[in-house]
Amino acid sequence: MLFDPGNFSHGFEGITGLDAILVTHRHPDHADPARLPALLDTNPGAALYSDPQSAATLEGDWTAVRPGDAFTVGSLTVRGTGGRHAVIHPDLPVIDNTAYLVGDDENPARLLHPGDSLYIPHETVDVLALPAAAPWLKVWESVDYLRAVNPRVAFPIHMGIIADRADGIFYGRYGEMAPEGTEFRVLRYETDQQI
Repeated sequence: MLFDPGNFSHGFEGITGLDAILVTHRHPDHADPARLPALLDTNPGAALYSDPQSAATLEGDWTAVRPGDAFTVGSLTVRGTGGRHAVIHPDLPVIDNTAYLVGDDENPARLLHPGDSLYIPHETVDVLALPAAAPWLKVWESVDYLRAVNPRVAFPIHMGIIADRADGIFYGRYGEMAPEGTEFRVLRYETDQQI
């Protein structure tokens, strides 16, 4: 499964063998219109899932996922939840944003990928993909979100706008202020880490 192959992402161009590609919303940093067609060409068997607005506009046969929808990818069940992008500014329209809960028979919420939202599922989440920095986000909002979800492990996503020399400011706060029992872990691209 690949989430949000956007224009700040790197390394997804050569990925093959994907079972599914999931897009949370239509912004180009989550669905790169220039590079997405090549990814689809090299993964012709991948099922394509996205929020309703992206499904209507992206190239390819995308299935719209709304809150409450569920589907399977191999032995995993994926549930759509959330539904709206975080407010960037009151003068800008709020768009669709599907958050995804991925689980199995043992734990229906092994992973929460919220996209550009701070959706709290009110169930036990094992691993949280934590929005780390964005034009719509303050550090305190991410800290409060991390505390509200209270996962076993959290790792940062949406960090393409953080300069390398500044990532310690963000990541340090999330690590220091995570709830007791939550491990905040930065995944580096050049390693193959398991959570």
